[in-house]
Amino acid sequence: MTETRIHEEPKPWTTVSSRYLYTEPWLTLRKDKVELSNGRTIDDYYISEFPPWCNTLAFTVDRKAVLIRQYRHGIGKVYYEIPAGVHDKKGESVLDAAKRELLEETGFGGGTWKPWMELSANPALQNNITYTFLAEGVELLDRQHLDATEEISVHLVSIEQLRTIVLDGEMIQALHAAPILKYFATAGPLNP
Repeated sequence: MTETRIHEEPKPWTTVSSRYLYTEPWLTLRKDKVELSNGRTIDDYYISEFPPWCNTLAFTVDRKAVLIRQYRHGIGKVYYEIPAGVHDKKGESVLDAAKRELLEETGFGGGTWKPWMELSANPALQNNITYTFLAEGVELLDRQHLDATEEISVHLVSIEQLRTIVLDGEMIQALHAAPILKYFATAGPLNP
């Protein structure tokens, strides 16, 4: 594939000043004054800061995908998701955070892990990256260890069911659906 560039590449902006408007564990809002490469300025550019997020696309030894379902108050509904969480423990790697979250939310662990995908939920307005790992050959090792505010059900689904869940809109979290779509795009037939 040959790329044809029509316009000059954009250049990074310069942050002239920055101040925090709100800082809470789940909501940090920053206001920046920025200068564009063309010399223009934006006096009030707002950024939401979050820690890195980590997701796991996990498959059991017998090739079942480990999914969860939980209520999401922002949209007021329950959907399928892949196990996920935040990287918020000092000294813990993003991979270790993903392994911890999988075990806490589902009781599954072990297997072979590899980095799978890095995504941004909204790079214009958020500063964090979501790291997704592919874990193959996981096994049930323990019971769930949920936070007091978590209500999560665990579901083991076949490769065919996983495809249907994503394509039929039963998983609408874009940062969860994208790694699954990459899996199907790169794995080929239903039974890779």
